[in-house]
Parts: sequence; structure tokens; C-alpha cells
Amino acid sequence: MLTTSDTRTARSAQMARIRARDTKPEMRVRRALHSAGLRYRLHAKGLPGKPDIVFPRARVVVFVHGCFWHQHPDPACKLARMPKSRLEFWRPKLEGNRARDERIRAELEELGWAVIEVWECQTKSGQLGQLADEVRDIVRARLAEGKDR
Repeated sequence: MLTTSDTRTARSAQMARIRARDTKPEMRVRRALHSAGLRYRLHAKGLPGKPDIVFPRARVVVFVHGCFWHQHPDPACKLARMPKSRLEFWRPKLEGNRARDERIRAELEELGWAVIEVWECQTKSGQLGQLADEVRDIVRARLAEGKDR
């Protein structure tokens, strides 16, 4: 029988393996964008929220969000479920993540950056080609706007 300390140790070890960058969804998006001919910077420390992918000249950033950790608002997303146990811990944590995401988005937009959110579930369902095309269109449009100024 596992004791409480055993389960806490196991949970702690499991949580420590969760990465903040170079996650599978992020790598899928990066490969799709690169295949579409787009070149970018990674994890810009000088920008609010350290965006996952940055197109500096176009002033476009891409965040690749995990559906669970950032609570994907799409009701069809099965990955964004709220845990059934320890709600007193999880609810404020996950709601805080969402609030932080909204604050960072507002800060970036105020600074003149276009913000694109890609959700983990979108990287699994074969939508990456369409996503890369949409990002490419946004980047090109922003570059064209910059030339017009």
C-alpha cells in the first residue's frame, strides 16, 4: 500500500518532467512553420510571457498552449478538463494561468505585436498545414503593413 508521502513523491517526480519549452506540440508547430518557409526566433526573453515563436520583423508572436495547463476554452476539447480531485488547488492554479495568458496578450498587443495562440489539440488533428498557412499569411500581411508606413 502506498503512503501519502510515496504518492506525493511520485506526483512530484511526474510534475518535474513537464517541460516549459520544446514540448511535443511546440516542436510540431515549429516543424510545420519551418516547412512552410517561415523562419523565426524562439523564446524571446525581452517580450512579456517569453513567446514560444517570434517573428521580430513582422512583430508576430505564437504561443503554443497545452490545453490542460492553459484551460482551452473550446468545449469540444477533451484535454482541457478540470481535475476531479483537489479542486481547491487546481481551480485557482489553472484560472490563474488563464488570467496570466490574457494579461500577457494585452501587454503584447499594446506594444504593437500580433498574438497567435495555438492549442495542443490543434497540433494532433492534422490541422498543422492550415495553421502554417494562416501564420504565413499573418506574417506577410504584417510585413506589408510595415513597408506601407
